[in-house]
Amino acid sequence: MGKLRPGRIAPMLAAALLAVSVAACGGGSGEPAASGQPAEKIKLTVGLFSDFHFAPLYEEFKKTHPNVEIVERRAQFNDHHKNLTTQLATGAGAADVVAVEAGYIATFTPLADKFYNLGDYGLTNRQADYLDWKWQQGLSPDGKLLGLGTDIGGTAMCYRTDLFKAAGLPTDRDEVSKLWPTWEDYSKVGQQFMAAKVKNAKWFDGPGENFRAMVDQAPVGFYDAQNNLVAGTNPDVKKAWDLSVQMLQADESAKLAAFSPPWNTGLTKGSFATIVCPSWKTGSIKDAAPTTSGKWDVAAVPGGGGGNQGGTHLMAPKQGKHPKEAAALIDLLTSKANQLKLFTDAGALPSIPSLYDDPAITGFTNPFFNNAPTGKIFTDAAKALKPQHVGPKAGDVLTAFGNALQRVEQGKQDPEAAWQQALQDLDRIK
Repeated sequence: MGKLRPGRIAPMLAAALLAVSVAACGGGSGEPAASGQPAEKIKLTVGLFSDFHFAPLYEEFKKTHPNVEIVERRAQFNDHHKNLTTQLATGAGAADVVAVEAGYIATFTPLADKFYNLGDYGLTNRQADYLDWKWQQGLSPDGKLLGLGTDIGGTAMCYRTDLFKAAGLPTDRDEVSKLWPTWEDYSKVGQQFMAAKVKNAKWFDGPGENFRAMVDQAPVGFYDAQNNLVAGTNPDVKKAWDLSVQMLQADESAKLAAFSPPWNTGLTKGSFATIVCPSWKTGSIKDAAPTTSGKWDVAAVPGGGGGNQGGTHLMAPKQGKHPKEAAALIDLLTSKANQLKLFTDAGALPSIPSLYDDPAITGFTNPFFNNAPTGKIFTDAAKALKPQHVGPKAGDVLTAFGNALQRVEQGKQDPEAAWQQALQDLDRIK
């Protein structure tokens, strides 16, 4: 699910479907005891980096596992992944089920000794459901199934129609899409927006998300296919950096870090007009700024589409004492029916491609976003997506560049000095 994020899931699911999903893993100690005695009371912890809207599904799970208590705990995006690294290294503190975002999945899949093999609990039978590249991301180097995917991050651009109107720009989503076939065009339109001097509004939230989207569209990103860190020498990364700096120098940024409390406030106040918008982020915007319903719409992302920003896998650390129940819960939370619900309720684009032709998705319009046909927009984005290889520390690399851009926009470093420091940071990441 991009950075900190997303709101994702939906109210009710047919109990029969859930029962089938859970049964595929077996009941373990969650089943009633054969002797008729009550099953042992157990607790499962679920570690997330934002509100995934799993609460209704926990209640569904407990219908077939009445002895299981589920406790959710959340941390900020970077903290969540750093904490998990520490917990695995020290052997203590990890949740029974943990969410791992796409930028970090390759950090953890080599650690097969730290996670349960979900294949041991019957979940390899889910392979036919998935996009092949998404399934492969959840495998260890020797082929063990360590994580099941929730969503992917097919990308569009969300924009404020009221701010566009105030700046004299078109508001129709098709006309808006025509404004920016390239990222350079996007920046030029931003300069037009800034020249209109819309009160208290900038063109975009902050540079980090734009930079990531540009890199994600390139054939090669931070790593090559052999897991060599090439971010410092990849011309597409430098091009994304230079254009991000150019937009900062044109004063187009609201200087708000995505998912921070000031960013949430900025969404409500209309502090920025556009925002890079993978599908799951539509849920984040709705959660953070519910009073802005109807003021948003969705257009094509600059650069010709493509690119995957975010998306998550669920994994089960071996520190957990109840792997059967953890696997059953992962199975339920990632089921086909629930991925459909996740999209229609909270915008999380399924990682199950058969759903891309489901009328419940293709015909879906989002009233919060001015009835934009987000089902078609994001499934088209998913079909056009050419997955980029994600290296073992891609999340840390992205953070290094994001911090460097932040230093530039805060006036703490000039662009060249910030770039050089980012390269030094990359050497330490190796």
